Amino acid sequence: MASFIIEGGHRLKGEITPQGAKNEALEVIAATLLTAESVRITNIPNILDVNNLIRLMGDMGCLVTKNTPGDFTFQAKELNLEYLRSTEFLSRCSKLRGSVLLLGPLLARYGWAALAQPGGDKIGRRRLDTHFFGFKKLGAKFSHCVKQQTFEISADKLKGTHMLLDEASVTGTANIIMAAVLAEGTTTIYNAACEPYIQQLCKMLNRMGAKISGIASNLLTIEGVKELQGTEHRILPDMIEIGSFIGMAALAGDGLTIKDVAYEELGIIPYSFSQLGIKMERRGDDLYIPRQDNYEIETFIDGSFMTVADAPWPGLTPDLLSVLIVVATQAKGSVLFHQKMFESRLFFVDKLIEMGAQIILCDPHRAVVVGHDNAFTLRARRMTSPDIRAGIALLIAAMSAEGTSIIDNIEQIDRGYENIEERLNSLGANIKRTE
Repeated sequence: MASFIIEGGHRLKGEITPQGAKNEALEVIAATLLTAESVRITNIPNILDVNNLIRLMGDMGCLVTKNTPGDFTFQAKELNLEYLRSTEFLSRCSKLRGSVLLLGPLLARYGWAALAQPGGDKIGRRRLDTHFFGFKKLGAKFSHCVKQQTFEISADKLKGTHMLLDEASVTGTANIIMAAVLAEGTTTIYNAACEPYIQQLCKMLNRMGAKISGIASNLLTIEGVKELQGTEHRILPDMIEIGSFIGMAALAGDGLTIKDVAYEELGIIPYSFSQLGIKMERRGDDLYIPRQDNYEIETFIDGSFMTVADAPWPGLTPDLLSVLIVVATQAKGSVLFHQKMFESRLFFVDKLIEMGAQIILCDPHRAVVVGHDNAFTLRARRMTSPDIRAGIALLIAAMSAEGTSIIDNIEQIDRGYENIEERLNSLGANIKRTE
């Protein structure tokens, strides 16, 4: 198990460019299975989850060509469907949450797919019901082996239909879209997720010959086509990483510029940080965050307590709540964080409390942070990263803390952040990796 040794108190200064979006990468890479022609994708992040999906697809028979770092060509001319029944395939799927995105393309093109219960972060309930609800509405049959924790789904012919999703699941919406593009007739998906990742997937599929309308709304209309062609696609910068860098700049920055952020795609993220008192300047498509020794949490117009809650897009992504919590620990004022979507994501605050943060964990979904106003710094501690986003939040806390901290299980951070210690050290941080 690898660890980070972080010497706190070093200020970050300079420029940093965000990696490609992890969640978009998983979706568009899986979508290359929908055609026998080659699809070139650029700005792919070099992170564990994405690399594991690429390797898995290669072992399935997809021809994968690495053109340059972050630039790959995929051609799924002939796939080995028997490999999908193997113990090796099911075992690897169980360790990779993104593997669930293979179901839609395989079902659409081959009429059959199998999968083990996907792995990923241990952040609470992450059910797959929405995915299978959509597939069944399209005419697929579903079977679940409880003992082996495996799923099989099959269909002689998928047929378009109208469906109302029970929740605006991002991966669920992506999976259903990929299944529906080759279905017979027209499919309408109401209460669809409309995150930029979904928009990017739809735009890429349309360039491949799909007929998807209503992009960026929660009502998608998909006219099925017989086949798709190849295309080229560039992945957006990762808005979660951008938010993480804003948090780092707020707590441990000395004037930090985040380059090429695709500002129009960031939605409510900049505003959410401004609610905590963080100042930032938009310079073209860059964000500059000046050093702030003090920042104050806003109150609502009527004077009531500030509440920050996650919500489906265009609301605040749950992936950034952990970073916002760390930023709030050094603000002036108090704020209630409400994590609505996952019931285990706030448990990491115990580690922040041990570092000296004033946090009241009300229940699995809510935490009140009383900011220190930088009256004293956090204390260094040894900690374990429970998931990707909590891991980066603890890293931010450690960089601003007094003394040397150790974070274990950093494989969780590696799943979502590319060469993070090298990139931060180039800005002035002092982070060492140990095995």
